[in-house]
Parts: sequence; C-alpha cells; structure tokens
Amino acid sequence: MIGDYQKRCQQRVDACLGALFSPALEPLSRLYQAMHHSVLLGGKRVRPLLVYATCEALQGPLEQADGAACAVELIHAYSLVHDDLPAMDDDDLRRGQPTTHKAFDEATAILAGDGLQSLAFEILSGATGNPADPALRLRMLNVLARAAGPSGMVGGQAIDLAAVGKKLDQAALECMHRHKTGALIEASVVLGALASGQADEARLDALRRYAAAIGLAFQVQDDILDVESDTATLGKTQGADIARDKPTYPALLGLAQAKSYADQLHQQALEALQAFGPSADALRALARYIVERRH
Repeated sequence: MIGDYQKRCQQRVDACLGALFSPALEPLSRLYQAMHHSVLLGGKRVRPLLVYATCEALQGPLEQADGAACAVELIHAYSLVHDDLPAMDDDDLRRGQPTTHKAFDEATAILAGDGLQSLAFEILSGATGNPADPALRLRMLNVLARAAGPSGMVGGQAIDLAAVGKKLDQAALECMHRHKTGALIEASVVLGALASGQADEARLDALRRYAAAIGLAFQVQDDILDVESDTATLGKTQGADIARDKPTYPALLGLAQAKSYADQLHQQALEALQAFGPSADALRALARYIVERRH
C-alpha cells in the first residue's frame, strides 16, 4: 500500500518542486542548476508524504498542502547540502549522486542551500498551495521556522558536531536527534494538520506524539542501516558515522537492542493514532515503512 501511495505523493510534490528552478536571469542559471541537483535527483520524500498523509487523515484538501509539502522538502534538501560540506560531514555521495559541492563547487553549494532555505518560506507564505487564511499561513510559517532553526534542526546539527568522539548517554543522544531529525518530521505532520483546516488541539496533540515517535524511530533506523546496509543501497557512504566516531544507537545499545527500540517507537506511534479512523491508515503505513526501510 505504501509503495503506491509514496509514488503518487512523490509525483505530486516533484511536479510542484520542478516548477521552482527556472531562473529569470541567465547569470543565475548555475545556481538554479545546483538547487535542482540538490532537490530533484532522488529522495524518498518522507516529509512531504507526512504532510499529505496528515492532511488526508483530517480530511483536508491536498491542494492546501502542496505548499507545506514543498517547503519541508526544500528545508530538508538545504540541510543535506550543508551537512555534506567539507566543514561538516565532508561527504561525496548523496542519493546515489555526487553531493552538490562535488557536482559544482563549495561556494555554489553554500549558496544553493541558502537559496533552498529562503525559497521554502517564500512558498509557504504565498496563497498558492496553502490555506487561504493568512493567519493560518503565519502559524504554519512559525512552525517551520522553529523546526528548521536553532530550536530544531540547526540546533541538532550543532549538538551533533560537538558530539563527535564523545560518549553520549541515551537521553543526550535522543535530545540531539529530536532536534536534528525529529523537529522537521514533527513539523511536517503539524503542517499537514494545519493545512487541512480541520486541526483542533486534541488531534494536534495526538499527531505530535505520533510524530515524536516516528521522528526518533527514523534516526534509530538510520543508525542501524549505517551498520547493516551498503553504499549502493543507501545512496550515501555506508559506515560514515562509525568512521567519524559519531555516537549512534547501535554503538550505545547494541544492534539487537537498537532494533527493539525502533519497534517500541513504532508501537508508540500507532497508539497515538488510536482515536483516528481509516483516514489515518497512510500515517500508520508510513510509521511501519520508517522502521522497516532498507535505505
């Protein structure tokens, strides 16, 4: 079920994203090519899927979720471009392709990431593909800004860089990943709920609990795949976290216990959706996909 749903959502958001990278001026063509390379050469589109699935769970129109779906993917892509830079993780491969600074150059990669970040907020602030109510769009902008900035993803990246070579306990490791990975995943779910125009506080609270569980499960599974998978399957360098002496769940808990923890988080996510009917089945399938994926 999730395969067909994922394909439909990918096609929908990719059509919206593809329209964004046509420069008005010729001198900007290289920058736009780098942005296109960073976003549209592969990717699972998990965050846009969560936007769409949450909007559907609350029976909202997907036309109001396109802006949020694009925005979260643009923020995610920008974070990967910067994360791959030599000053950070220094990776050569992303989504089976050369990383942006390898395909172009470091300066262009930095600017491409900056451009993607700004474009995300431009897309989310406009009326096209978003709820008509400007107050609701402002609330959505605040959700994304907090998730992307020092209170969320950027803060998590800073913690991650500072943790290289250190031994973190489970609480510290979870703090890092709830910021670095979890914040944008939670924002994707909240944005989808807000985009529906049908989000009350009780359902938002349940959806946040769901998102917190799958956001952490996503990172636990990432750490497991860094041990068990291979570079060709992952589309990025296998074993990179071990090589850089980064703290991971398998290193802290052991591989078997890390897998058990991912299963526990999956169950927490499903429990958070108990009050939702069949309209939330895509969210349930996504939770399963996150802990069973192989890349």
